Amino acid sequence: MIIFRYLSKQILGVMMAVTLILLVVGLINRFIQYLAEAVAGEMASDVLLLLVFYRLPDFLLVILPLALFLAILLAYGRMYAENEMTVLIASGLSRQRLLGLTFASSLLVVILVALLSMVLAPWGIRNTERLKQQQDQLTEVDLIAAGQFQQFSEGERITYAERIVSDDDGRRLDNVFVVSSPGQAARRSAIRILVADSARPEIDPGTGARFMRMENVRQYQGEPGSTEFTVGQFDVQGILLPEPAGMEDIDEEKALRTSELVGSTDPAHQAELQWRVSAILIIPIVTLLAVPLSKVRPRQGRYSKLVPAALIYAVYYVLLQVSRDQVAEGVLPAALGLWWVHVLFLLAGLMAYRDFRFRRRPGRSREIVR
Repeated sequence: MIIFRYLSKQILGVMMAVTLILLVVGLINRFIQYLAEAVAGEMASDVLLLLVFYRLPDFLLVILPLALFLAILLAYGRMYAENEMTVLIASGLSRQRLLGLTFASSLLVVILVALLSMVLAPWGIRNTERLKQQQDQLTEVDLIAAGQFQQFSEGERITYAERIVSDDDGRRLDNVFVVSSPGQAARRSAIRILVADSARPEIDPGTGARFMRMENVRQYQGEPGSTEFTVGQFDVQGILLPEPAGMEDIDEEKALRTSELVGSTDPAHQAELQWRVSAILIIPIVTLLAVPLSKVRPRQGRYSKLVPAALIYAVYYVLLQVSRDQVAEGVLPAALGLWWVHVLFLLAGLMAYRDFRFRRRPGRSREIVR
């Protein structure tokens, strides 16, 4: 029990550190992408943190197996390099017990990944899709922030609103300034400047077209560099707005509950179900691979096996992704599916473990030999 607690502490401690580092990097990268879309006016800024929160289970689902794999390599590699493992072996630790204790330590990760894969990740994607649909219903007016010049339609329109007010009729922009230009292809063509007391979003109930309804409008139109401008004044004027670009597309199957996938004959549903099960199966298989790969000689260095181990894991993960796509497209039969990848790496782990032997040498303490 003492050895189990010690090994578990070493593995889980390193795994938490690796998970935190990879998670922070992944979340910051995704947050920057969302922030760029918000600055470009493609989504409202108040949903950024919610989007990151809903994608958190999906990130953890990818990170945890890799973090466990690296944690076993780093923790045991340090113990080999500092001769701690030699002391444990001399005290009677067998390879079967070492593998069993490592599997027991990874049981918590198996339970957590199962919860993420079967429940939390689909839940997060469903909520992400719901937010996406809500963003698709927003007009350009809904995405404007007060006191900021914002570009829309790939720079063809610049909009500014001094103040934003929410009243009984919805969102209202006060003291609005809009510059419309034909874009880079026709830079010398006339531009239009609109100054309005207020503006509101409006959707045509018949066609679904989106407009910015502006009231008490003063319009200035002319060519850049010219002193000749046409000036007009209107009580009401509308600007046709483009459809929002929307956020990233999400596969419908990823948002389905696991119970909806079980028993389905749709290849895409079968591929998604196998992918969720694979996220759980990968934990014991990488554990079996990591235990023999973690052995290093005292002068070899504790990090000497990281690069080949990372390549093995990358091949494993890429083969699973390719197989999932092949099953979803109907190219690969569901009976073969992703299972052949797991069987392949399970055999590789068993072969590595077979060569990873403990044996006693006459007159010496028990030690590990390859």
